[in-house]
Amino acid sequence: MKKVITEFIGTFFLVMGAILGGGLGAALALMVMIYAGGHISGAHYNPAVSLAVWIRGKMSIGEMLGYLMSQLAGAILAALLVANVFNTEGTAVCIIPDDGIIKGLIAEIVGTFALAYVVLNVATAKGTAGNSFYGIAIGGTVLAMATVIGKFSGGAYNPAVAVGLLIQKTFCASQIWIYVVGCFGGAALAAFVFRMNNPDDK
Repeated sequence: MKKVITEFIGTFFLVMGAILGGGLGAALALMVMIYAGGHISGAHYNPAVSLAVWIRGKMSIGEMLGYLMSQLAGAILAALLVANVFNTEGTAVCIIPDDGIIKGLIAEIVGTFALAYVVLNVATAKGTAGNSFYGIAIGGTVLAMATVIGKFSGGAYNPAVAVGLLIQKTFCASQIWIYVVGCFGGAALAAFVFRMNNPDDK
């Protein structure tokens, strides 16, 4: 139970940071929540990262599903709070233009790949066990990807963040598939690359 509570809390603050503070807000919120909850749950705060950790072999499918539900719950509550209490609601206009769908999809794949790849290498690998830099590395990855390619997709790199932004009406419903396919696809690719590069790290 403590793991799913931690995932709920971390995802809540991540989504609130993303909505109210953009890429910088998301990166800082993620960084501090990783330091707060990493020793309890691994601090995924992202269904795509949980998928990558499962493919990597560091959690069971039951654990992964529990994480996903708590992450989505945290995202939904954060979005409702921001929209209805802080009165910050988007316009539900699609931020990716019709001629930018492929660019947006690729941006989400690449950004989520980078995020999941960094998480797997700094937070789950034997070679980096016991380190204290993982929060900065992971938060920095989010900020870097948001800065470099976020303009093409909105820079979610996280299906829970995308759901939160959808509820809060920054993202539009017709493009939510981009964040589902792109984020889970990028994370799965990162996990397979990690396993290929680290065959002895089971």
